[in-house]
Parts: sequence; structure tokens; C-alpha cells
Amino acid sequence: MSNVRKVMLVTNEIYHVFTRSIEGFEVFRSRNSFRRFIRGMEYYNQSQPKQRLSDYLQLSPRAKEEPDNILTKDPLVRIIAYCLMPTHIHIALKQIKDGGISTFMSKTLNSFTRFFNIAHKRRGPLWESKFKNVLVDTDEQLLHLVRYIHLNPSSAGLVTKPEEWQFSSYCESIGQKSETGLCSWEGIININTSDYRKFVHSRIAYQRGLSKIKRLLIDNYTG
Repeated sequence: MSNVRKVMLVTNEIYHVFTRSIEGFEVFRSRNSFRRFIRGMEYYNQSQPKQRLSDYLQLSPRAKEEPDNILTKDPLVRIIAYCLMPTHIHIALKQIKDGGISTFMSKTLNSFTRFFNIAHKRRGPLWESKFKNVLVDTDEQLLHLVRYIHLNPSSAGLVTKPEEWQFSSYCESIGQKSETGLCSWEGIININTSDYRKFVHSRIAYQRGLSKIKRLLIDNYTG
């Protein structure tokens, strides 16, 4: 997967980054596959990983504590929010090193492709050629974007409420215990957990209805 992009991503700016599988192929088929991708986001958010994630995961707990294997505290990006869906991914990222988003996404996506292809005895690409990105210009846009990301599972009818979906950062954002603690809002989004929960729940029905209308228009398009 190429890291070269027509418009370079700017350090210290925030982006909505999203990608989908080829032809809507279901890439996340089990709890383990979701967790493997999340682990990849954690592992590849460092400037110089010393080995592949697959090799790192084979290490014993003791070996992971050795100096050569400890994860570096030198992140490429700041993960603000994410949601993994069966066929696509949404992430809100702040780039904190030049080229950070492209490197982070390339390594994370390619790592999961290798994992998936080995598990399912297949070959070839899994994702569309390049991830897409949209610059987030204002704090208000960011807040609405993060809500949109967290509402994806309920909008798609996978769950009733966003807190029922285990493969997004929503529970982390409302102060519930998280396995990874990948995300950080401090100094970026100025809203407390209680207010954010109300903000998200106020939009569940609207965004679900909008999603249904969108699918209806697509399903009936004959142009």
C-alpha cells in the first residue's frame, strides 16, 4: 500500500480517516479479528517498531519487558476516536509527526491483511487502494465527527445503543473501563463524559433514520 498522497497530511492537524474493504467484503468476522486490529493500532503507533506485530505477540510476557521489545513512547498520531465496522473503519486522528498518519495507517492495515489472509487461506489486497481523509477545520466539526463515528454501529442496526458495541472508543469516551485506552481527548475536545453521552444519545434516532434513507436511495438507484 503506497504512502504517497496527492495532498500531504499536515502535522498538528486533525483528520477523519476512513477506509473500506474491497467490494464490501466482510473483514471483521469475529471478536478476535476486531481485537487484532485494535491491537495493531496500539502497536503501530510508534515511530520505529522493532518487529512485526505477529512476532511481538508470540513473545512471552517476560520477553515483552526486555529493553529491545518494550513499546516506545514515540507516537506518530494521537487517536481521538475510532469505530471498526464489519466492512469499514472510521478513525479521528491528529498527526503529531510528519508522515505519521500515512505510516500508521499503512502498517496497521497491511498487518491486518497479513493476519486475515493467513487465517482465511487467501491472497491479495483486502482494502481499497488508499485510505480517504478529510481535514477537520473547527472544534464544532470535530465534536460532530466523533459523534458520527461512535453512532455508526447503532445507525447500521448492529446494536441499539453505541455503548453496546465493543469495537469503538465510545465507552472509553464516556469514562468506562477500556481494554486498551487508545484514545486521548485532553486539550482537544472540551466536553465532559456525562454531557458527551447526552450529546450522542440525542442523535441516535436521527442518524439511524438518515442511514435508512441513504440505503434506500442507493438500493433504488438505476442511473
